[in-house]
Order: sequence, then structure tokens, then C-alpha cells
Amino acid sequence: MMNLRRLRSRLFAAETQPKSRRQPLKRIRSRIRNWSRKRHGLDSDPYEVRSGRIYILPSALGITFAFMLFAMFLGAMNYGNNLALGLAFLLGALGLTAMHYTHRNLARLRIRSAGCEPVFAGQTAKFQIAIENAAPLPRYELTLENQQGITPPTRIEASDREIFDVCLPAEKRGYLTLEYFELATRHPFGLFRAWSYVHMNFRCIVYPKPSERGIPPPLVDVDTGGAQDLARGAEDFAGFRNFHPGDSPRHIAWKAYAREQGLQIKLYSGTAVSSQLLDWDSLGGMHTEARLSQLCRWIQDAHARGHAYGLKLPSQTIPPNVGEAHRQRCLTALALFDAIDEPD
Repeated sequence: MMNLRRLRSRLFAAETQPKSRRQPLKRIRSRIRNWSRKRHGLDSDPYEVRSGRIYILPSALGITFAFMLFAMFLGAMNYGNNLALGLAFLLGALGLTAMHYTHRNLARLRIRSAGCEPVFAGQTAKFQIAIENAAPLPRYELTLENQQGITPPTRIEASDREIFDVCLPAEKRGYLTLEYFELATRHPFGLFRAWSYVHMNFRCIVYPKPSERGIPPPLVDVDTGGAQDLARGAEDFAGFRNFHPGDSPRHIAWKAYAREQGLQIKLYSGTAVSSQLLDWDSLGGMHTEARLSQLCRWIQDAHARGHAYGLKLPSQTIPPNVGEAHRQRCLTALALFDAIDEPD
């Protein structure tokens, strides 16, 4: 009995040991992922988990269970105890059945991208992964895992789907790629762990990190040709902006407020107004990333105030406008800007 306790404590020690001692295990898992990527290539979107892509190994609990069965079998054979021998065979059959169900719990699941909201550099991107279960039976204790962590075990009912959030730190602007994640399960009993590597290259836009407030934006009178800030024109509806103290109640979108979407102001197009032109050249003496951060700050402030603004970059000019779509277009242009740093 003491030997079994010592063996079990050693098997579970790997889960609580310091990170430095887990580095060899991480390197082994990384090599297995790379081997899987070279063997199977890039997965399509959507992707259906095939039986040949599912790997399965006994967990620490499963290894302990196997040693216990082996000790029980030896004891039953040594003492000729048929009852103990029958119990050992029964538990062995239970373990093999659990292995089959663990493997089947992942087979034929369909995986697709459910989008990823853009974030700013320094934040954490949340990739939304949809797992669809088209089988007539539910799937149990499903998790998604990457180098940043693991999602809580989730049950997916028959003919249903669930959305999982896979997090990844956004360290710099541009495209952030989720190169891989693991779909795994330990159901039932936790004796085995089955998993499948998925390489779908989901991407997320990472905007530059806004700089601190301090430098005022340049003010330029521009004929927007369609964007209007505060005054309601007799033209087409252009969008909404957040309510600010002092706004006229006549411009409030009361229907949106009734739908519990907060106080928003209606914007209309068709009138020439004074607008801010956020010009790359107005930030001379700053390196590329500093300029992008400052332009990002100006865009955020102008959008929060509901002012019309445009963006002028060395290779692209975006006419002044208002609204969330315009904000995202300008921030995306900053995120994907690839000009070489100019000398100060």
C-alpha cells in the first residue's frame, strides 16, 4: 500500500512542480505539435476532427489505475482468489471502455472561427472558436488549450454548439495569428486524455497602443463631402455616437435607448463642416511607432467626441467621416502600416 501511495504522489508531482522543471515536457509537446503541423498541414475553416487526428494517452490517474489493476491481478493469481481475479478483469474492461469513449468524445466535432474583436497592442486578444456537435449524443468535458492557458471543461448538447475563448497576448500591432490550439477531453473518469492539434491560422487585427494625451491634434477646415458632426442635416443617416453632456435632446436615438443600448446621438451626412485632418507629416521628428501611437490617440479622442476626422498617411489618405466603421478603417490602416522609419 505504501508503494502505491508513493507511486501516485510521484505521478501527480509533475502537475505541481516549478515551471523550470516542466520545460522539458513543454519542449516535447512543442516538437509533437511541429510534427503534427508538418504531417497534416494547415487545417481548413471549418475543420472536422477525424479519428486519425486524435491522440490519446493515459493520464496520471490512468497510470495509477493500471498499476493498481496489475497489483490486484498478481495478488489474485498468487492466492488463487477467483473473486479478486474477476474484479481485476472487470475493472480492466472498464478501463478499456473508458479509453474508447474518451476517443469517441472528440471524433466528428466541427471547428470553425467565430471571430475576434480587434484589440490594442498590450492587450489580450480573445479568439472565439465555435465547436459544433452534429452527433445525436452530447459531448462532455471539452477544453481548448494553448500556451496561455486552458478553457473550463464544457458540455455540448446534441446538435448544438458552444463558443470558446482562446486568449493570446497582443504584443505588437499588425496581424496576430493563433497558430494552434488543442481540443482535448478527459471524459469519462479522467483515466485517459485525448486531444487533437488544430492549425487554422486565425488572425486578429492589433491596433497601435494609443499614446498618452498631451499633443493637440491639428485643426484643418475641410469640406467633408458627407460627414457631419453635431448639426442634423437634411441628408442621409450616417450613424451613431455616444451622448455627451450638452447635446440636444432632439438628436438622441430614443429607440436605441429603449432597447437598453444607452444614450446615443444620431449623425447625418450631407453638410460641409470643419474637421480634423490627422496628418502623418505633422509629427515630424518622431519615429514610426511613436507617430502611429499618437495618431491612434487622436483618432480615439475624435471618435469619443463625435467629431469628423480624416487620416493622411504617406501611402494612403482616408477622407474625413464619422462613425464606428470609419474609426475601424483608420485604426486598421495604422495597424497595417509598414513604412520604414525615417531618420529623426
